[in-house]
Amino acid sequence: MLNRFQSTILILFVALLGGAWIVISREDVLQFTGRPELTEAPLAGYLAPDFTLPTIQGEWVTLSDLRGRPVVLNFWATWCPPCRAEIPDIQRVHERLGHRVHILGVDQGEMANVITPFGLEMGITYPLLVDADSQVNRAYGINALPTTLFVDAEGVVREVFTGILNRAILESRIEKLLRDAD
Repeated sequence: MLNRFQSTILILFVALLGGAWIVISREDVLQFTGRPELTEAPLAGYLAPDFTLPTIQGEWVTLSDLRGRPVVLNFWATWCPPCRAEIPDIQRVHERLGHRVHILGVDQGEMANVITPFGLEMGITYPLLVDADSQVNRAYGINALPTTLFVDAEGVVREVFTGILNRAILESRIEKLLRDAD
């Protein structure tokens, strides 16, 4: 059994050895002269995974085709009470800023014949996308509804927000995307 002095010496030795290992094994930081190629991931700082989904009107939307303007991807469902609560604010922001930003509602696992009457009842005028088999929801790792992704004009996810958005939060995030795009 080690006495207190021997234990202290052992701890200092291990710490010194660990510090030396960190210094010896570190890698040089790469210096980029341009923007590095980004990979796709539904995480802040990565390209938003591309997808193509139909709207409730039967038109097709491909995310990468929307580059040039920021995109707000709101993942929701008709059966989700928090989703229902945030829709009026999303609609108001769409009416105010929809000419400068794409706002898309990506439904989770429901068919157009369920989404369409709900959209009409709620007065939704932004595109509602049908992800009937939840393939895009799975690709984005959506585990809670509502979840909203803020994507910049170059297709890079800037923020993932889980929970109910209110008008102030939504507008502030969009304004930041628009400022960054200018």
